[in-house]
Amino acid sequence: MSAESAAAHAAARPEGHVERMSRVDTAWLRMDTDANLMMIVGVWLLEPRLSLAELRERIGPALLAYPRFKHKVVEDAMGANWVEDQDFDITRHVIDDTLEPRAGEAPLAALKRRVAELAATPLPADRPLWEFRIVESLDGQRSALVSRIHHCIGDGIALISVMLSIADGGKPPPQRKRREAAHTHHSDDPADWLARAVLEPFTDLSIKAIGLTSQGLGKGMELMSMPGGPMAGSIEAARVGYQVAHDVAALALMPDDSPTRLKGRATPGKRVAWGEPLPLDDVKAVGKAFGVSINDVLLATVAGAIGEYLRGKGDDPTGMEIRAMVPVNLRPLDQAYKLGNRFGLVPLVLPIGIANPVERLYAVHTRMNELKGSYQPLLAFAVLALSGLMVKPVQHAITDLFAKKATAVMTNVPGPKEPLRFCGRTVTQVMFWVPQSGDIGMGVSILSYAGGVQFGLITDARMCPDPEAIVERFAPEFEKMLWLTLMAPWPAIGP
Repeated sequence: MSAESAAAHAAARPEGHVERMSRVDTAWLRMDTDANLMMIVGVWLLEPRLSLAELRERIGPALLAYPRFKHKVVEDAMGANWVEDQDFDITRHVIDDTLEPRAGEAPLAALKRRVAELAATPLPADRPLWEFRIVESLDGQRSALVSRIHHCIGDGIALISVMLSIADGGKPPPQRKRREAAHTHHSDDPADWLARAVLEPFTDLSIKAIGLTSQGLGKGMELMSMPGGPMAGSIEAARVGYQVAHDVAALALMPDDSPTRLKGRATPGKRVAWGEPLPLDDVKAVGKAFGVSINDVLLATVAGAIGEYLRGKGDDPTGMEIRAMVPVNLRPLDQAYKLGNRFGLVPLVLPIGIANPVERLYAVHTRMNELKGSYQPLLAFAVLALSGLMVKPVQHAITDLFAKKATAVMTNVPGPKEPLRFCGRTVTQVMFWVPQSGDIGMGVSILSYAGGVQFGLITDARMCPDPEAIVERFAPEFEKMLWLTLMAPWPAIGP
C-alpha cells in the first residue's frame, strides 16, 4: 500500500493515539530507496527448535510493552505522524517462513539467501513497520528467528535494548516513564532532542560505540550549557570553537572515497554472509600485546580482509584507503527504551592498502586517535535532523553527499557476555545489519556476544556478489596478528 493509500485508510477510521514523528526519524523514514531500504535486519539462531505459537506468545506482551510497535506511519506534506493501528493483529507481524534450498545447498546457506531476499523486500506500509519471521526447523535441531524493523522506529542501540528485554529474564521498559513518553509530543519545536543535545552535557557514552573517548566533547557541551559561566571568553571556549569549525570544514571538504569495485550505483539485490565468531579473549590479548584497543584490532582485521578480497579479484589496493560511516551513540544507554534515533556518524578511514598486519593495526590506531574529541557525530546528527525538514529530493541529495564519501556503513556493538535464553532456548548465534543509504553498497557488523566476536556482511549483489569471500578472510587476517603476538618479545612491541 502506498503512503497516500495508507493516509486515506487512516483518515477513514477513528484514530487512536497520534504523535508527531521527530525530524530525525522522519529523515530515516524518507531515506528508503529501491536499492537501499532503511531496515535493521537481525538473525537469532535458537537451539532447540522453537514453534510459531511459542514465538507469538512471547512477542505479543513483551514487544508491545513498547507502544511504538503498535503505531503505523501516516505521512503528510510536512512530515509524518505515528498513528495507533486500530487493526493491529500480531499474526500479521509474527509469521512463519520456510526455506527452499537449491540442489546441494546447505540449510545455513539457504537461510543467508533468504535473509538477503528479506533485506531487499519493503515492509507493508499499511501497518506498523516491523515483523518477526521464524524458520521453525533450520536443520532439524535449530530454529532461525529473523527480525526486520524500520530504522524510523529506532536506531541499533535502542533496538538491541528492545531485543534484550524480550529475552528470558529481560526487563520491560519502565512503566511510569513509558506512560509519560506515550503522551510526549516529539515535535520540531525548541524542546526537540536536537536542541537539548546542543545545550545539555554529554557523557562518556557519546562515542564509546567505536572506542573513542568523548571527554573533550562532553566538556565542551557542559561548558556551552552554562551561559556566562567559565566558558565565556575562556581558552576552553576558543578551543571548542576551533574544534567545531575544524570538524565542519572536515565534513564539507572531505574528498570522495577511493574508487574500488565496492563502489558504484546501488542496485536492489542484496547478499548476506556471516562466519564463525573469533574468541574475544584472543582479541583482547592481541590488543594488550600491541598497546591498542580491542576496536583497533577488529577494525584492522576488517581492513585486512577487504584488502585481501580485492587482491584476490586481481585489483591492487596498495596505498588505498576507504571510509566506513560509523554510527555513534549520543544518549545514555538507560534511555534507549524511548526508541527513536539518537546517534551521529563519523567517517572512519580503513587502510585496506597496507598488507603488513602490524603496520595496518597502528595505522588504524592513529586514525582512531585523530577522531578523539571530534564534534563530527553531533554535526552529522544535525545534518540528518535538518534534512528531515526538506522535501525528499533535497533530503536524498544531502544523504548522497554522505554516501559519496564512504564505501561502507559499519557498526561495532558490545553484546551480552553470556548466551541469551529465549523461550527456554539458547540463542547460539546473533547477527544483525544496519541499512546503507544512497549508493553505499556494503554494511559491516561487528558484535561481541557470549565470549566471541561475530562479523557479518550485507552487500550490493552487483558490487560484491560474494561477501562470503570477505567473511572467510576475517579469521586469517586476525590470526596473522595473533601469531605475531605469540612470537614477538612482548617488551619490544609498541607503537
